[in-house]
Amino acid sequence: LEPIKVCSTRGQTVDGEYHPEPRVASIVANPVKPEWVVSVKETGQILLVDYTDLDNLKTTTIASSKFLHDGGWDASKRYFLVAANASNQVAAVDTKTGKLAAIVDTAKIPHPGRGANFVHPQFGPVWATGHLGDDVVSLISTPSDEKKFKKHAEHNWKVVQELKMPGAGNLFVKTHPKSTNFWADAPMNPEREIAESVYVFDMNDLSKEPRVLNVGKDSGLPQGAAIRRAVQPEFNQAGNEVWISLWGGKADQSAVVVYDDKTLKVKSVITSPEVITP
Repeated sequence: LEPIKVCSTRGQTVDGEYHPEPRVASIVANPVKPEWVVSVKETGQILLVDYTDLDNLKTTTIASSKFLHDGGWDASKRYFLVAANASNQVAAVDTKTGKLAAIVDTAKIPHPGRGANFVHPQFGPVWATGHLGDDVVSLISTPSDEKKFKKHAEHNWKVVQELKMPGAGNLFVKTHPKSTNFWADAPMNPEREIAESVYVFDMNDLSKEPRVLNVGKDSGLPQGAAIRRAVQPEFNQAGNEVWISLWGGKADQSAVVVYDDKTLKVKSVITSPEVITP
């Protein structure tokens, strides 16, 4: 495979300074039109790239905040939300109008992965991000065209609730349309007990503390000198299982631990000496 076209991301930052080698933090495809949404990390610029004519690319440049990182779609697939982790903000782009929809202040160092969408019992549709530098998950109200959610419009693009985590260091949050659970990890936390566990919130009652699953112990693997890190819960397509990577040290055996989403019991542990930081 050979590249068809190479495009530079060099240019001015949102602060007006020239950056010679900015990195691309994320690329997603617009599901409704031939367009890529490209987040350029150090510049704080978000590019909407129309790829219908590769010889004559049309690119819309949207200024947001630094430094751009992971992001994902809201439930409507109209808005792309991306973390600006050096600014403690989340930027939202309206891909229908090609303009910045909002910049939302969050807790310290947001890291959403793709983020997670669900309907909050009080605030309607929300998009969630965890934080590397703070012990909360922020829930941001997102717009909806559905009439039943119009009453929540006054909250749009605001953090409507923060879910308390046992510590900072979250990387990924996850939900599924067929589940009532909201899963969050904390693999970058320096405490062993926190880093090797995942935290499961009940979306029907978010006032309750999360249930704690110690993935390290549930794996059945021996504990080594290195902290094991439970990272990136992922649902299966049916929405009844959650698969979690357990990273051991570089000399340790790792695993993928599979939980039943309803009972929160271990269904399977996938491991072998060849499985290292899956």
